[in-house]
Amino acid sequence: MSPQGRVNPYPTYEQLRAHGPVVQAGPVFCAVTGYAEVDEILRDPRFGVMDDELRDQFLPGWRESPAVASISRSMLRTNPPDHSRMRRLAAGAFTPRRIAAMRDVVVAQADELIDRMCERGRDGGPVDFMADFAYPLPVGVICALLGVPAADRALFRRWATDLTGVLEPEITLDELAVADQGAAELRDYFTELVEARRRAPADDLTSALVQAHDADGDRLSGDELLANLVVLLVAGFETTTNLLGNGLVVLLDHPREADALRGHPEFAPGYVDELLRYDSPVQLTSRMSSADSRYGGVEVPAGSLMLLLLGAANRDPRRYPEPARFDPWRPQIHPLSFGAGPHYCLGAGLARLEAQVAFPLLLRRLPGLALAGEPERRVRLTLRGYATLPVTVGDETRVTDRGTPAGAAPATP
Repeated sequence: MSPQGRVNPYPTYEQLRAHGPVVQAGPVFCAVTGYAEVDEILRDPRFGVMDDELRDQFLPGWRESPAVASISRSMLRTNPPDHSRMRRLAAGAFTPRRIAAMRDVVVAQADELIDRMCERGRDGGPVDFMADFAYPLPVGVICALLGVPAADRALFRRWATDLTGVLEPEITLDELAVADQGAAELRDYFTELVEARRRAPADDLTSALVQAHDADGDRLSGDELLANLVVLLVAGFETTTNLLGNGLVVLLDHPREADALRGHPEFAPGYVDELLRYDSPVQLTSRMSSADSRYGGVEVPAGSLMLLLLGAANRDPRRYPEPARFDPWRPQIHPLSFGAGPHYCLGAGLARLEAQVAFPLLLRRLPGLALAGEPERRVRLTLRGYATLPVTVGDETRVTDRGTPAGAAPATP
């Protein structure tokens, strides 16, 4: 939980792992580092997210916090049947067919952002990959799904950064005040967007959720409507932004593997899964037990809080030999970065698509892409990523046919 531990948690994970895959840190508190144990707990119906009764016990006054209330009223922090009901309403926007249909949109947006990076860095000076690519690509995609006007996209980075502080395992009163301000601004924005969609519905997810609420308030309450719009927006780009930043640093640190992906974009799915495993953009989640159980040789009584360390589970040597080595050719890479079970990330397929498009395209169009100084990590544990990532773009390779190098056959990752 220290600043140093948040910037690099992996040594601490290994210290914990030495005590077993499940470490009892208090009478009703366990930290879980084992891949199999994390995976099973996420799927076990005896474990759920914290409900209102427990929030009242652990977080008195949480209803007065816009940040905690926004997260708590969304599908992210609810259990069945409420979770299942809300998730079904949004799931239609994230079907494999719909995601596959967005490939051309993602390629076009990525190409345009690379054009801008080349323009900004044409004199050899550094550009910030996070601000110029890793943020605008996923925020553009999720805003298009939600029907957020392009002119408003720049507003969300600060609001989301502020709000997501509430996802950390510990938060100070000052940090909570910042998170509350971000949540209030996001809710105000979506309140206006909801009213605009009531007056003039469009072919977007916001209109669909508004219509579900207005047709039957039992399907989606007003608080749930706003909370889920906020979470869909924030989750829709925060995780992918971190995946793009974390992944680029790994690829630039492994030039042989980067060269292979540059020449073979069809390798991208395996690369992206290994990048998710190697440096997960989401490092932890938590569950509460509703019944006695036993995991990793540890008795887990009902009412226990389980801190599930996804980043540690992804480096469990029982599951992945030589886990600290980046190896995109590993067999059977199934990272837990997007969770598992009922709360498996709704937008996981979309995040993978964006990364599978972005990395080969960046490497092919910018063969001289290089770090330009030390990247600055965000001092966060739950959402692991970079605040700034300075790079130089080098000489651009001419690209045609929606991101395919001139003279090369198109390949579909």
